[in-house]
Amino acid sequence: MKLHTYFRSSAAYRVRIALNLKGIDYEAVPVHLIRDGGQHHQPAYLNINPSGMVPTLQDERGTLTQTMAILEYLEETHPTVPLLPVDPLGRARVRELAQIVACDIHPLNNLRVMRYLVDELGISEEAKTTWLKHWIVEGFDSMESHLARHPGTGTFCHGDTPTMADCYLVPQAFNAIRFDIDLSPYANIARIYGNCVGLPAFVKAHPAQQPDAE
Repeated sequence: MKLHTYFRSSAAYRVRIALNLKGIDYEAVPVHLIRDGGQHHQPAYLNINPSGMVPTLQDERGTLTQTMAILEYLEETHPTVPLLPVDPLGRARVRELAQIVACDIHPLNNLRVMRYLVDELGISEEAKTTWLKHWIVEGFDSMESHLARHPGTGTFCHGDTPTMADCYLVPQAFNAIRFDIDLSPYANIARIYGNCVGLPAFVKAHPAQQPDAE
């Protein structure tokens, strides 16, 4: 199994966590999003992933390019360490929490959006950072409310073992800290992040531990 990844990509970070939690061996294939004009734009990579984004997962069955699809695929093909609860409502809740990150936060803050804001719309670096922080804070306000009000919240986003929701939350919290967003107003997010980051699967997935880390 190969994972085309970039050490700082939060989307790739999610998949690395999931692979590690499930104990799946994989080959990391770095795709640098800055160097050489962005290696994800080069024909060799576009032949693998026409969307020109990371991550991309390849195994003997085929190629997948979206993190939710990848994590669902891993769940179905390697069910021994589950990332979804057994009950339908619990499974839906974990997906709901994951999609707050995947749909409401990350698309507004990924690299291509940041570049468009600066290169095409001409906004300043300061304004770009303000934009980024605004959407993380708005998304975290929502997620914290979901976590705080639901009895299913435990040591982790849902219950007392890591799930798909934690695979999404941790990279986004890492990005928030990287951009000096104070997590103290988000008691559950901060607590869950702290519970996750010391676990071996999360440590191994951390950007600083990747072969292309700078």
